[in-house]
Amino acid sequence: MIVVVDYGMGNVGSMLNMLKKAGARAVLSCDPADIASADRLILPGVGAFDAGMRHLRERGLVEPLQRKVVDQQAPILGVCLGMQLFTTGSEEGGEPGLGWVEATTVRFRFAEPANGLRIPHMGWNHITPRHPHPLTLSLPDDPRFYFVHSYHLRCQRAEDVVATTWHGYEFPSVIARGNVMGTQFHPEKSHKYGLALLKAFAEGS
Repeated sequence: MIVVVDYGMGNVGSMLNMLKKAGARAVLSCDPADIASADRLILPGVGAFDAGMRHLRERGLVEPLQRKVVDQQAPILGVCLGMQLFTTGSEEGGEPGLGWVEATTVRFRFAEPANGLRIPHMGWNHITPRHPHPLTLSLPDDPRFYFVHSYHLRCQRAEDVVATTWHGYEFPSVIARGNVMGTQFHPEKSHKYGLALLKAFAEGS
């Protein structure tokens, strides 16, 4: 069973619908007991970093997630803000992140001229795999996904970066560190490409 963590910051309806299409058994919950019994977890997210961390703390979810992900090594997929919360912190605010990956969350900054590039990075864009990982091995040709974000990860370990995307410069769009995985894009809004990625995660990636 996949538990989609409900902390008030995600497109949870779209995620549950896409997981159903992928053939996965999934529930939406903020109950620590459900997190404790989950086989896999998804942490979605839209919004500001500090608000995301506050919502997790206010719902008493940080410690249950820590036990499940760090102590028990359960697979987790962070999506957009959800992935950014895996880092040590963000330029967007002052709250500490979960610290599960050696990375920080930083704002897009373009050298002049920016060739018309805008912040937020919004719409469809391609990903370029950097090393093989089960999340991306079964993707259709020419994989592209839907992005909406102004901040991105800056990873300290190159081996954690599974795929990158270009928006003025390369940034990590898929990361993985053991059981901790994340996408900067929204697979639940990315049609056949997102369906393939979520299916890979649900089936054991």
